[in-house]
This record gives sequence, structure tokens and C-alpha cells, in this order.
Amino acid sequence: MGATHFLAKMPVEMALYVGLTGAMLSGADALHCGLADACVPGEWLDGYEARLLAAQWSGDVHASLREVFVAPCHEANDGALASFTPLIVRHFDRRLRVEQIVASLRADLEREHAQAERAWLEATLEALTHYSPTMLEVTREALLRGRQMTLAECFRMELGIVGRAIEEGDFCEGVRAHLVDKDRKPRWAPATLVEVRPERVQHFLASPWRGEAHPLADLGA
Repeated sequence: MGATHFLAKMPVEMALYVGLTGAMLSGADALHCGLADACVPGEWLDGYEARLLAAQWSGDVHASLREVFVAPCHEANDGALASFTPLIVRHFDRRLRVEQIVASLRADLEREHAQAERAWLEATLEALTHYSPTMLEVTREALLRGRQMTLAECFRMELGIVGRAIEEGDFCEGVRAHLVDKDRKPRWAPATLVEVRPERVQHFLASPWRGEAHPLADLGA
């Protein structure tokens, strides 16, 4: 919920990578991506309430709260994602459709790489060839649109996408393959990225509701 809005806080290539692959971010990764202000070890939270009580509060609440997290309390080390930023920037260009991103990753795997880089390339390619081709292209377009939209507009767009995905998309097939039959062999329609037509993507992004009929029409008013 709202991912097309909050992922827009990140550089566009990073947002596309995270949004399309579902990559899990650590606290340090969130710092690197600009999604968080501080990252602390779990044991630091044991004294969190005492630190809040001892804080010197000023008129600027945000600045005062930041003081609670000053070094050496917070962790400033880079997460694993930081080392892969050059690869992410190279492959997740906003001008590329998912089909082209996949082709770029496959071509890069033909070259020599350090073990960690090769593992990242393989895992990223696996993600982009495992998920629903239609929803990958829809997600890419939604993430790009969300960068110019308000939070309320993003919520309205996302609700429309989810509604169409359940009624006429691959959602039910994904549930069948992973939760019901558990054969892990979803039969996507269409089955490949190259078969996904632009008009199909636009259909998922077009709201099923008109104007005030939208369930979230008053959101943000």
C-alpha cells in the first residue's frame, strides 16, 4: 500500500529494482536508499524510552528527535545494497521495459564477474523471470507514474490495479500456484514478457471507476 509513493523517495533506478524484484532491504539499505533517517541495533531499543525522557526538546521536534539517535547510538555502515548500486543503475534504466532489463541482465551474465556480482545478477534475473510478466510491466509503469503523483493519487491508482489484477489478471493464478496447489508453476497469461502488449498494461492502469464513483474519491480532499 502506497509503495508507488514512498519508493519515489529513492533514485528511480533503485525504486525500479526494489519494486520489480521485491528485494528485502535491511536497515542499512534503507539508509542508503533515503527511506530512513537512522538505523540502530536491536539492543539499543532497550533504552529508547529513557533516551526520549532525557532528550532536550526544542520547538523543532524533528531536530530534537534526531538528537536521540546521534552517534555512537546509530549504525552508519553501508548495507549490502550499496555495493550493487552501479549494477542497479546500469540495468534498471527508467527508459527500459522489463523485457529489456531482462535482456540486459542476461547479456551481463556472459561477462566475467566477481562471485558476489554474479550472484546478484542471477538472483535479479530469477526474480524478473519468475513473477507475472503482465504485472511486472504494470508495476514498472505505476512506479514511474507515482513519482509525479500525490499520496492520495497513488492510493487510488493502486486500488484500481489490484482490483483489475484480481478480477482479470494473474493474481488468482499466483495464489493457486504458491498457496493452494503449491506446485510453484504458475501459468501466467501471457506467459512471457515479450507477449505483454502496451495496451494491456494501460488497461490495468486505467481506473475501473469514474470520478466521484471511486471508493477513495475523497482521499486527500
